[in-house]
Amino acid sequence: MTDPAALTRRRVVAFWLPLAATWLMMAVEGPFLAALVARLAEPKGNLAAFGVTLAFALILESPVIMLMGAATALVTDLPSLARMRRFTYALSGAVTALMAVLVAPPVFRWVAGGLMDLPPAVVELTYPAVVALLPWPAAIGYRRLYQGVLIRSGRTRLVGLGTGLRLVAMGGTALLAAGLKTPGALTAALGLSAGVVAEAAATRWMVRASLARLPASRGPLLGYRAIGAFYAPLAASSVLTLAVHPLLTFFLAQGRLPLESLAVFPVVRSLVFLFSCLGLSYQEVGIALLGPRGENTQPVRQVAVWLGLGASAALGVIAFSPTSALWFGEVSGLSPALVHLATFPTQLLTLVPGLTVASSYLRSRFVHARVTAPVTWATVIEVAAVGTVLSLGIHGLDAMGATAAAAALLAGRFASVAWLAAARPIPATDAH
Repeated sequence: MTDPAALTRRRVVAFWLPLAATWLMMAVEGPFLAALVARLAEPKGNLAAFGVTLAFALILESPVIMLMGAATALVTDLPSLARMRRFTYALSGAVTALMAVLVAPPVFRWVAGGLMDLPPAVVELTYPAVVALLPWPAAIGYRRLYQGVLIRSGRTRLVGLGTGLRLVAMGGTALLAAGLKTPGALTAALGLSAGVVAEAAATRWMVRASLARLPASRGPLLGYRAIGAFYAPLAASSVLTLAVHPLLTFFLAQGRLPLESLAVFPVVRSLVFLFSCLGLSYQEVGIALLGPRGENTQPVRQVAVWLGLGASAALGVIAFSPTSALWFGEVSGLSPALVHLATFPTQLLTLVPGLTVASSYLRSRFVHARVTAPVTWATVIEVAAVGTVLSLGIHGLDAMGATAAAAALLAGRFASVAWLAAARPIPATDAH
């Protein structure tokens, strides 16, 4: 790591850029796969199935998604690495077992066809795609542990390189499956699985030098109970955040124009994610760079402000111009009717990238201080706002599903950021 006393905005940006590139490359997956699925047989049904599959994948990865931030904060020496590794293996194994239960045919039919009330054709297309994602949670947990070690050691460029390899594996596998006339949703799922497995293997290989530089011992060792107490609020926050995906799918299936909304909204969210991911990458920046006593707060906060304004402005240029029709029609491959339905939800979501940057920065203060419960409360508020606005829009105002979902996501993110901003600042501890 660099000398905290010398930290400037330029150095913050240099540290952040590879992480932003990592998230940006991951964000490309969605539009690429959606565009590929849209050009294969039965595009509407397979796009809807792809959206449902992605919702399942995201909720099942949610317990392990915060391992990167946890490793960035907690892995300071070889003993702490060993304990975080065992913790990661146990957590990833439990999530994989849960996913195996989900893909048991009776369970899946009850969840997708009964609980979520999806159209039967979408259920049939979704099932093999979810099965193909069985390696997903374990591979993500494994690589996020070692990505956290890379970030703490200042080697963020290697994180970006690993994600580049992931894209190559994902794209190659998906194109091969498409060439073999595999159904669209299954094609996308096979690409996603191949990509995360390749990235996990590459990250483990690249982290070797960082592991070799870890000291034998650097201070008091956290027990597993302490690690669990630190991580549980982060995992709960992630579970609640990603639970929004099946919640949205449930309401999209019940709203006006259900099949069209199920087909359109994953494409809309993929575009918004291209800009929001710049903010998602910022949480680890704050955790790593705020300084032992928060002495670097000013440059980290200033970069966050400019980044948030820029991300929302960039999305706004697309959402409120003819570029949106070009993106949804030519790039994403939607029909003219679906392009029309995608425009207004995208416009509603233009503030989300900026709010995501704000949320990541504010959350990083608490994780850096090793006080993680406020992060969970912020997520509770966000999910409650999303559910309330969704219910009002779908059942009260009879809005189209995609429009109600966009309004709900915006309201939820705004409520979460407002709460975090109002929360009492917590000084960073010396335990770093």
